[in-house]
Amino acid sequence: MSILQKIADIESEMARTQKNKATAGHLGLLKAKLAKLRRELITPKGGSGGGTGEGFDVAKTGDARIGFVGFPSVGKSTLLSNLAGVYSEVGSYEFTTLTTVPGVVRYKGAKIQLLDLPGIIEGAKDGKGRGKQVIAVARTCSLIFIVLDVLKPLGDKRLIEHELEGFGIRLNKRPPNMHFRKKDKGGVNLQCLVPQSELDGPLVKSILSEYKIHNADIILREDASSDDLIDMVEGNRVYVPCIYLLNKIDQISIEELDIIYKVPHCIPISAHHKWNFDDLLEMMWSYLHLVRVYTKPKGQLPDYETPIVLSSNACAIEDLCVKIHKTLVKEFKYALVWGSSVKHNPQKVGKEHVLNDEDVVQILKK
Repeated sequence: MSILQKIADIESEMARTQKNKATAGHLGLLKAKLAKLRRELITPKGGSGGGTGEGFDVAKTGDARIGFVGFPSVGKSTLLSNLAGVYSEVGSYEFTTLTTVPGVVRYKGAKIQLLDLPGIIEGAKDGKGRGKQVIAVARTCSLIFIVLDVLKPLGDKRLIEHELEGFGIRLNKRPPNMHFRKKDKGGVNLQCLVPQSELDGPLVKSILSEYKIHNADIILREDASSDDLIDMVEGNRVYVPCIYLLNKIDQISIEELDIIYKVPHCIPISAHHKWNFDDLLEMMWSYLHLVRVYTKPKGQLPDYETPIVLSSNACAIEDLCVKIHKTLVKEFKYALVWGSSVKHNPQKVGKEHVLNDEDVVQILKK
């Protein structure tokens, strides 16, 4: 029996099974089997099947990377052309873009790479079309734009989310707050710091046994699900922020537009008419969580024209030094910082000091 057939059988059994406390263990086991099969499907043993393929291996450039994901003919190519000024073949027929088309947009001093990915189809996570290559590139992105036709948004949104979830991409989520560590002996030790509505000792052992794990320490710091535990055991999930772009708003009424504005993580646009691009870029900036740092050479004014851009989860003085030059960390003595991250302007800090957006930094060497 093929992997795809096994996946279909498990999904069918899960759909038939009622969700209640009595079936939780069985469903958890099925989810674990499903996760293992999908991993096997997207990372085949041996050979070169895991490659991205011609046209998909785009080198990372700039301070962040955004991937445009969506079904064919929703306006991704038009959006890239109008945002970045890069020509991506535009057509009203399906599957116009057959390879990854890169572009760049500069915003607030940051250089952001844009990738127009070929339109995915239902079943992409299972290898249909060129879906595996498309979603593999999406896994490397700092932010994902899911481009939807405003006339049929909800159905397409659910299908795309299902495809990305099946490929280990978690949209607008954070990693589960739990600790998992395999060990050589001692059995499974489960510690719950908060009450659990789904996971208990037998269910946890059942899921771990599917992975042939019989000795492990697990600490649950939040009310976790079996999906959270499976994600933690698999260890290959990526957590990516996502904005849903509802395109072609020139085809709907003002009343419908007001409703769309209330949907979380959504922004209505018209790629063709360039409507609402300012709001889109501002939302993009807030979801990327970038930090701009201005450098100040000794005895000179700060360089406000070319900020050094860091990620908000790696924005200490040490990260800044590495971004400037890898040898600077060894020569570092201390830094003077002006801005919201310090109490005094300037303030003398060490390399562990965390910077805020638009801080000014002067680095002094030994």
